[in-house]
This record gives sequence, structure tokens and C-alpha cells, in this order.
Amino acid sequence: MLELARIEKIIARGDRFAQRVLTPAEYQQYQQYHKRRKAEYLGGRFSLKESFAKAMGTGIGRFVGLQDVETLDDALGKPVMTSSRYHGHIWVSLSHSEDYVVTQVILEDEN
Repeated sequence: MLELARIEKIIARGDRFAQRVLTPAEYQQYQQYHKRRKAEYLGGRFSLKESFAKAMGTGIGRFVGLQDVETLDDALGKPVMTSSRYHGHIWVSLSHSEDYVVTQVILEDEN
């Protein structure tokens, strides 16, 4: 869970955080949005990356970096996550309220 007001403050300082957190393809999607939707997108992607790292049992750090996980919207707007660190199916849940973004990631082994 992440407070959107915190992300809005970070965005107001520039794109440095977004460029560090988002992969090039995610950053391209991010740039299409404005104001509140931009905060939802960036906050959601950051939270998803944290949720993925926690599902892996490692947290963000040496084994799972921010650039190792990518979540892009498909044609219907559904978030689809891929990772160079995991090759099974990745189930993603992403929800927004007025103040928060909440994410959950479940890793399903190929077998």
C-alpha cells in the first residue's frame, strides 16, 4: 500500500524518481498521463515492484532491482507483469482509492 500524496510530491520535484523506478517502456506509458493519473501510474508500478520482490522473498536489492520487473498495460488496460528474475506466471492485482494504491503479486510456478 502506498500514499498517492507522497508520489505527487515526488513528481513535483521532477522525473528523476520515475526514471529510476520505471523501465523505458513503463516510462513511455507514464509520460502519456497527466497529474493525478501520473501519480497513480508511478505509485502503482513502484508498489507492484515492491510486492513482486516481497513475493520472491528478497525485497528490492541485490537479487531483484527496480529494472528487473516490468508491468505494462495491455490493450484493455490490464496490467501485465514480466520479470527477468522469475519465469512462472505472475498474477497482479492493482487498485486505487482517492488516497492510496494497493497492490498484490502472486507467483505461480510453471509446474
